[in-house]
Amino acid sequence: MSDLFKNSYIAPEKDLVSLSVCNVGCQKCEPLYTWGPGIRNHYLIHYVITGKGYFKVQGKLYELGAGDCFLVYPNQEILYYADQKDPWVYCWIGFSGSDAPSILRATDFSPESPVLFGCPFGDEIQKYFLQIYALRGSAFKNAVAMTGVLYTALALFMRDTGRQKGTYDEYVQKSIEYISSQYSYHITVEEIAQYVGVSRSHLFRAFQNCLGQSPKEYLTAFRLKQACLLLKTSNLSITSIANSVGFDNSLYFSKAFHKVKGMSPTEYQKKHNSASKLLS
Repeated sequence: MSDLFKNSYIAPEKDLVSLSVCNVGCQKCEPLYTWGPGIRNHYLIHYVITGKGYFKVQGKLYELGAGDCFLVYPNQEILYYADQKDPWVYCWIGFSGSDAPSILRATDFSPESPVLFGCPFGDEIQKYFLQIYALRGSAFKNAVAMTGVLYTALALFMRDTGRQKGTYDEYVQKSIEYISSQYSYHITVEEIAQYVGVSRSHLFRAFQNCLGQSPKEYLTAFRLKQACLLLKTSNLSITSIANSVGFDNSLYFSKAFHKVKGMSPTEYQKKHNSASKLLS
């Protein structure tokens, strides 16, 4: 069938911590075109433009048509396939980041109800997904531009929702805002909890509930993400980079970096920094 098409883009390693695009695209499927069974390591929203298809998750099979959406959660086994007589055309966006769980909890999506039937803002969804695809590129500015539109697209799903963000969500979001602005200083979990206005143990429960990690783990991951960006885009020394992202000990920074990336900061800089490659 010559009219079949698939336009897709897979983003490179993400430098953005709060929210970033993993992949985006649009496809006209052949009859019974299938993905799965399998899992994804990120969130994935599909919007059905025309035609019909089926989405299976947690033992339930959903029949979807034009104007419907379905959300795939990370590490959840799923299967979806096109109808045999009227195969669907859909667009999709894959994304991850610390903001994603809080945003999605403020929508009518849930692990128990991952399908939205008859979205009244379908034309806007399609427009934003295609706009993200048009902004694709490996440069950091492309990642920022795509993420900006992604926030706007996700906000559509928050319209008229009957859900309210829980207290844990608010604590985590306020913590993330504080970390984003203060990570370069030697802030501690105690200081984050004090800023949010809760005990350290309460903040720990909030992070575990919303993100599945401790505040300290999130803070370290955030700092290492920022360090990766500096290692890629600057010729600062390892000590300078460690200090710039809030590590007061460059040896501890190197150990933490190696544990996550499997290589030293120096090795990472030589591998990913084009300026360093030119100088070597």
